[in-house]
Amino acid sequence: MTGNTHFFNSQSITGKPKQQETLSEEELDEFLTCLPKEKGWRTPNLFLFQGFWCQPKEIRAIISIQNHFIAQDTDVILATIPKSGTTWLKALTFAIVNRNNFNVNHNHPLLTHNPHELVPFLEYKLYADSNRLPDLSLVPSPRIVATHVPFGALPDSIKTSNCKIIYICRNPFDTFVSIWHYLCKIRPESLGPLPIEEAFDLYCRGVTGYGPYWDHMLSYWRETAPNKVLFLKYEEMKVDACNQLQKLGEFLGFPFTEEEEKEGVIEDILNLCSFQNMKDLEVNKKGKGAISNFENRDLFRKGEIGDWMNYFTPSMFERLSNVMDEKLEGSGITFTVS
Repeated sequence: MTGNTHFFNSQSITGKPKQQETLSEEELDEFLTCLPKEKGWRTPNLFLFQGFWCQPKEIRAIISIQNHFIAQDTDVILATIPKSGTTWLKALTFAIVNRNNFNVNHNHPLLTHNPHELVPFLEYKLYADSNRLPDLSLVPSPRIVATHVPFGALPDSIKTSNCKIIYICRNPFDTFVSIWHYLCKIRPESLGPLPIEEAFDLYCRGVTGYGPYWDHMLSYWRETAPNKVLFLKYEEMKVDACNQLQKLGEFLGFPFTEEEEKEGVIEDILNLCSFQNMKDLEVNKKGKGAISNFENRDLFRKGEIGDWMNYFTPSMFERLSNVMDEKLEGSGITFTVS
């Protein structure tokens, strides 16, 4: 297991030569001219690719993933929309699966590594380099990886294998506020500021990274199955953490024993992975590069439920409520927003 951290730290230089066709810069530019586009949040444009909005570099990486990633039955895929609890889910999953390999209270990798280093994104880390493919044979089993793409865009090998998919969603009201704050921090100065009113209009029209959000949620919700897709809600994880962690451990095939429960192992993992603990760690205060060379500290803001109430006007509340009612009607997905 010690090779786990080494592998994720060396992916910028480790990989196999290209084996199949990959889009070059010129081919990607030509391909983009065929796609609908809208103003981007942190890039000049977002493009509608396979039914969802994303950036040019993401499109190239996703094509590479779809062409090359071969899932194993023991794989664990963490799927999220940006800013819906991704970092927390990565930390919890890594801690649960590896709890017999590392002491939660002593020299645990999560104390010295950002969760995104230990559980890499397919599109932002493993397949981000268009010139080489990662050597996934170096990753210890079970391989835990993450993605933001909707279910329909996952490689066929993930859909047809016995690997497990964990999806976490968050109240779209809070998700919008979190996305806007995060992207304002990393948005290039050359693009100018992104007023909340403008961002909100894009969001309600579904023009956000990997959105529309409601379509993203529904794509995984419809695939929920006992041994394939576990659908979690951020709010339920926050309010009922112990029971939700037990559910997560059971689904992963790493259930907590009665002895572990009595010894407080669940509480230890929750404390290790708590928002405040992770935010206060030195690696997350000063570290850089866990995701596309952005500052790790920008990944942690508040992590609260209901922060949207500090930003929404009555008209914003009405508009997004109407969108959610329309898009999620009859699905069974509901959120408490008052």
